[in-house]
Amino acid sequence: MGLHGKLVAAVEFKAGGDLYHELFRYNPNKVADITPEKIQGCDLHEGEFGKVGSIIIWRYTHEGKAKFARNLIEAADEEKKTIKYKVLEGDLMEEYKEFVATFHVETKGGIDLVTWTFGYETRNDDGEPPISLLAYFIAFTKDIENHHAVKN
Repeated sequence: MGLHGKLVAAVEFKAGGDLYHELFRYNPNKVADITPEKIQGCDLHEGEFGKVGSIIIWRYTHEGKAKFARNLIEAADEEKKTIKYKVLEGDLMEEYKEFVATFHVETKGGIDLVTWTFGYETRNDDGEPPISLLAYFIAFTKDIENHHAVKN
């Protein structure tokens, strides 16, 4: 049996939380245009972008290696600006029995925060938590912020 864990990071997003939510919910395929050194593509495999039950495939580079993740959109809440992705297949499944990434956008004290939460179970008891992957998500969130700050 593996280790169950949860990692959470909240990042200030100065380019507007609605922008971030809409990008990931309705146009995730455009993320590769913004941060191509990290994300090479997001392809719709089944359903519609942003719709629960849809399957999307992310192609990305993490720790210098080309990787992919086939994800099911398990939940999406427009009001709470939340999307929950369950990884069905891909490089992460070599280390984890289960991996779920959820993000939500909220405004506190006039500051927009993007919060990423990873829920995971490692394949064995000596598995590692996905700390470098969380740092990667923080980095591409800041890349998206910087891209939109330059455009505006």
